[in-house]
Amino acid sequence: MVELDNFKVELSGYEQPLEEVRGSLKLDDKRLLIEELEKNMEAPNFWDDAEKASRAMKEVKDLKQIVERADGLAAQYEDIMTLIEMAYEDEDEELVQEIGDELKAFKEEFDDLRITTLLNGEYDENNAILTLHAGAGGTESCDWASMLSRMYQRWAEKKGFSVEVLDYLDGEEAGLKSITLQINGVNAYGYLKSEHGVHRLVRISPFNAAGKRQTSFVSCDVMPEIENDIDIEIADDDIRIDTYRSSGAGGQHINKTSSAIRITHFPTGIVVQCQNERSQHMNKDKAMQMLKAKLLLLREQENLDKESDIRGEQKEIGWGSQIRSYVMQPYTMVKDHRTGVESGNVSAVLDGDLDMFINGYLKWRSE
Repeated sequence: MVELDNFKVELSGYEQPLEEVRGSLKLDDKRLLIEELEKNMEAPNFWDDAEKASRAMKEVKDLKQIVERADGLAAQYEDIMTLIEMAYEDEDEELVQEIGDELKAFKEEFDDLRITTLLNGEYDENNAILTLHAGAGGTESCDWASMLSRMYQRWAEKKGFSVEVLDYLDGEEAGLKSITLQINGVNAYGYLKSEHGVHRLVRISPFNAAGKRQTSFVSCDVMPEIENDIDIEIADDDIRIDTYRSSGAGGQHINKTSSAIRITHFPTGIVVQCQNERSQHMNKDKAMQMLKAKLLLLREQENLDKESDIRGEQKEIGWGSQIRSYVMQPYTMVKDHRTGVESGNVSAVLDGDLDMFINGYLKWRSE
């Protein structure tokens, strides 16, 4: 059967790449580390330090997930090859469709696992803190910021990640002037660092009575959440801490107290905000953690260009500075201007189908 021949050739082409991916994941080292950590977890005093114990359990879970995925992919390869041989022997046409489906699933899982080998930055495995700011375009840009916020939350949901809204500011008529999301999951920052930059929308604006096409811009800043104590000294004179009333739903639910916190760091111009926590004290701690994380990343950069990138100091949020364009009229296309990756299904992208752009960026960066 010609189809079986093609399947076998295609699957065989993954034999060497599969071994390379497994090798780059250092599975034997991970198995030894799992054994060591699990042995430590059996100690009677393991839970004396609850925070340390929780981190250890999370590390074991994450390591096991990678090992199981890699072993599962190798088993899937062998199973498909066995199915192909069975189809040859039995001349079973019904197996051909099953093999095709299994091969497609194998290729998708292989590509996804291979991408994880590119997430080797110091903070790639951390949670991500993503901030959107509406730029040129007025109400239209605020609506665009709201659309992007939904896009990233839908992407996170599909990944099985959780999302917390740390801060937001509503637009005057519609949408959002700004929003800060914390996206929690393994490698969240490693994936989402690809989104840092200016995002451009072209569409017929629902806010334009003349029905004309309008271009809007929103900037996206992404940083890792760094939970450990950060060795950064911040002088009291270098910052200003402002309190303000948290955004509320209105009516009886509106927040009557000024519990939200904004910290401005004068030497760098960095501004961080948090209104999500239960108290002003907790909001201040979270905002200070965010500021220290940004300053740590700044300190570790080798040059001013990288420094500017981490600080989120994109060029003006307008023409000529976008990393990706989302065009809804006169044609439909999403195109990443760095990698050349594009899709004609704008609706799917805005519904969270971002992996082709994220994976394209990670491959581009590794070349």
